Amino acid sequence: QVQLVESGGGLVQAGGSLRLSCVASRSIFGINLMGWYRQAPGKQRELVAIITSTSSTNYADSVKGRFTIDRDNAKNTVYLQMNSLKPEDTAVYYCYAQGNSWGRGTQVTVSS
Repeated sequence: QVQLVESGGGLVQAGGSLRLSCVASRSIFGINLMGWYRQAPGKQRELVAIITSTSSTNYADSVKGRFTIDRDNAKNTVYLQMNSLKPEDTAVYYCYAQGNSWGRGTQVTVSS
């Protein structure tokens, strides 16, 4: 497993942007699948976006066209650029690495 640490969350107004970062404790070059999940209060954790080692991506329908996932293997980091944020994007965002590694999460709150 790999340790993951998220950062970049915060409070933002609707329509604003945030960029989340997930730094891994070791090289992610050999990790095929990495991604972001989120969990809102009272709801199940859901997939937001995933990216493979060849930079293929997939997004939840609710964030398509607004969020972009990227990875920088040289920095052992995965990013989530979130634009046009909506109040319904409010959640704790978790980084995931194949092999069932999870970060502790970072809170994103979008005010209306």
